[in-house]
Amino acid sequence: MYDVLIVGGGGAGLTAALAAAESGADVLLVGKSYPTRSQTCMAQGGINAALGNVDDDSVEKHVADTLKSAQGLADAAAVETLCRSGIDALHWLDAVGVPFSRTADAKIAQRRLGGASAKRACYAQDYSGLKILHTLYDQCNRAGIRMLNERFLLDILVGNGRAVGALFLDIRSGNVEAVEARSVILATGGYSRLYGRYSTNAAGSTGDGHAAALRAGARLSDMEFVQFHPTGLARSSILISESARGAGGHLLNGKGERFVDELLPRDVVARAIHEQIEAGEEVFLDIRHLGEAFIDEELPQERKLAKLYEGVDPVTDPMPIKPVAHYTMGGIEVGSDSQTAVPGLFAVGECANHRVHGANRLGGNSLLELIVFGKEAGRSAAGYAERAAGTAADTKAAVERAAAELDALRARKPETDFYAARDDIAAAFYRNVGLVRHGDALHDVLEKIEALTRQLPQMGTKDGKKTYNTNLVEFLEFRNLLALAGVVVQGALWREESRGAHYRSDFPAAEERFARHTVSYRKEGTVWIGPAE
Repeated sequence: MYDVLIVGGGGAGLTAALAAAESGADVLLVGKSYPTRSQTCMAQGGINAALGNVDDDSVEKHVADTLKSAQGLADAAAVETLCRSGIDALHWLDAVGVPFSRTADAKIAQRRLGGASAKRACYAQDYSGLKILHTLYDQCNRAGIRMLNERFLLDILVGNGRAVGALFLDIRSGNVEAVEARSVILATGGYSRLYGRYSTNAAGSTGDGHAAALRAGARLSDMEFVQFHPTGLARSSILISESARGAGGHLLNGKGERFVDELLPRDVVARAIHEQIEAGEEVFLDIRHLGEAFIDEELPQERKLAKLYEGVDPVTDPMPIKPVAHYTMGGIEVGSDSQTAVPGLFAVGECANHRVHGANRLGGNSLLELIVFGKEAGRSAAGYAERAAGTAADTKAAVERAAAELDALRARKPETDFYAARDDIAAAFYRNVGLVRHGDALHDVLEKIEALTRQLPQMGTKDGKKTYNTNLVEFLEFRNLLALAGVVVQGALWREESRGAHYRSDFPAAEERFARHTVSYRKEGTVWIGPAE
C-alpha cells in the first residue's frame, strides 16, 4: 500500500509527487500515457509571476487581472494565494533548472499575454510548458519516485466513504490492476476532446478523472466554461501560442484589416475571430513584421508548426487560424487543501476547480496553478495519509467485476459505431456548445447525448484481443466523454446569461443572479446538475 497514489503524469501530477515525497510519503505516479507527452507541453506562452523584471508589475495587479478575467466566478482568497505564491514558484522552478529565456542583465524574461496589465509571463522561448514539464520529470526521476505508464483509470476505490486507491486497465497486458493507497490525487487533465478535432488538446484529454470522481461521489463544478484559444491553425487545430500575439503579432481578416485588439482576454478575441469567419472572411495571424531573426529566437516552435501543419512559413506569409477548444475552467470541486467531497481524494491541475479561473482563465495562469496547487495537493495528501488507516475496500471483488465487464466488452459485437457517434458529438459541440450558444440548439445537443447514452449497450469494440487494445481504451474514453457531455450542456442551459467563455446569443448580457457556481453530483442513481447552494 502506498501513502499517496497520483493519477496523471503531467506538470500537476509531477509537482504533487515531488511535494508528497518531500513530505516523507511513499508515492506512486500512474499515467495513461508517458509524462513527457502530457498536455502541459502545450502551454507555450509562459507562466505568470509578478517578478517585475521587464515591466512595472505587482501581485496586486496580478490579482486584479485574474479576478477581472474570471468575471465574478473566482474565489478571491484562492486567487490571492495563487498570485502571491507565484514569485516563490518561479524562483523554485529557476532553482531546479528550468531554462527560462533571459533579459540582457540575466533576469528571467517576461512577456505580456492577453488580459494582462503588464509583461508578467515568464517564458522559455515558446516551449515554456514543455521545458517545465521535462525539468519536473527529471526531478521526479532524481527523487526516485516510482512511475507506472500506460494504465487507464477505471475507477476510484472507495471504502467506508473514503478513497483508498484506484483500479486501472494495464493497456499493455489487458489486465485489471488495483493500487491501494491511503490517499489519491487526480491530476488527469481536462475534457476538451469533447470537441474532437476542433481542439488543441491531445487525444487523451477525455475527462477520465472527472468521470471517475463523479462515480466515486465527488462533485463537479462550472463544467459549462470551456475556453477557446483564438489561434488554432485553420486545418489542423494545432495551437499557435499566445506568445505570438504577445510578441506583437497581428490578427488580420481576408482584406488585410486588423479588427480586434490582439491582447484583449481570450473570450473576446476568439468571438471577434468567430464573427469574421461567420461573415465569410478568412482570418490570419501575421508575425512577418517581427522579422526572421526574432521569430527564430523567440518563436521557433510556431514557425515549425505552421510549416509542418499548414504549409506556411510565417516569416513570409500570415498563418490561417480559427478559434478551437483549449482549456476547461470547470472541474472536480476541491477545497482550500485540494481535497474533494470524498475524504482522501484530492484533485489538481486542469481536472480540478480551485475557483481561480472562473468564467475565463487569464493566459499564463494555468502553469502557475499546477505548480502552486500541485505543491499544496502533494503536501495535503501526504498529511492525510499520515492520519489515515488502511484500506477498507473489497479490492479483490472490485478487480473481478471490472475484469468481467471488460471481457464482456471485448466479446460484444457492436451494432452501432461509437467512432461515428463520437465525431457527431464533437461537431455538434463545436457548432452549438462552443463560442456562441443558444437554448434551442443546446436542447437539440442534449437530446442527441441522451439518445446516444441509451444506445451505449449496443456499442462496443470490434477488436476482441486483450493486449494493447486501443479500440477498447477509446470506447472507455468515449463513455467518459458522453457522461461529461450531458453535464456541460445542462450547465450551459441553466446559465441563462453570457459570462466569460460562456456566451448565449439568446441571453447576451451577464446577470447578477447567475454569479453562482454550477455543481453536479450523483444523487439517487442519477447525476443532479444545478446551482450551488
